[in-house]
Amino acid sequence: MVCMTVAPWPSVDHSTCEHCGAHVTDRFRRVFGDDRNRAHRCGECDSYARLSRGSAAGVDVPVPDPERVSTRAVTFEVDTEVTANRE
Repeated sequence: MVCMTVAPWPSVDHSTCEHCGAHVTDRFRRVFGDDRNRAHRCGECDSYARLSRGSAAGVDVPVPDPERVSTRAVTFEVDTEVTANRE
């Protein structure tokens, strides 16, 4: 006799971020993910401001993407002469 159990859920594992591959919890995917509980972005590769506006669900949000914002330091020289009049 062979017994077979059929799971009431799909066997596909969506426990990783679609963008960076980091682990995401079931709860994160239910709260922030798309209608199929997939996370397109996560806290490892996106900011909370973007995640809370829908980036984890694959929505294009108007908040700048942290991967596209330059974090390069900017340096410049200032040539200023300061004189003091001591009378």
